[in-house]
Amino acid sequence: MTLREAAMQVRENAHAPYSNFKVGAAIRAASGTVYVGCNVENVAYPEGTCAEAGAIAAMVAAGETVITEAYVVAGSPTPVPPCGGCRQKLAEFGAGDVAVTLATTSGVEKTTTIADLLPGRFDAGHMEG
Repeated sequence: MTLREAAMQVRENAHAPYSNFKVGAAIRAASGTVYVGCNVENVAYPEGTCAEAGAIAAMVAAGETVITEAYVVAGSPTPVPPCGGCRQKLAEFGAGDVAVTLATTSGVEKTTTIADLLPGRFDAGHMEG
């Protein structure tokens, strides 16, 4: 199964009763295993979970910590980039040159990198004293 197929499939499971904006994400870990996530809304909006965060949580729960590729799909007219928090989450587990494909359900795709999504990213080096 391709990352697009996995993201499209999990997108259907999104819990988006308030916005009706379903998002699916699929990430490939260093082992080659694909992990998926979908957005899960909550009536208290800040308490929801993004699709990218769900896929990363599934990867970490399985014992992996390195993203080698990511794919995010939404039912929008143009590809939707990850929110700021998810950009930081992707940067935590993926190198700057990791490809992130942003897509629409109609097939429009834009491929970028983690570094392009989050220039000047905050990392562990900033915490060294």
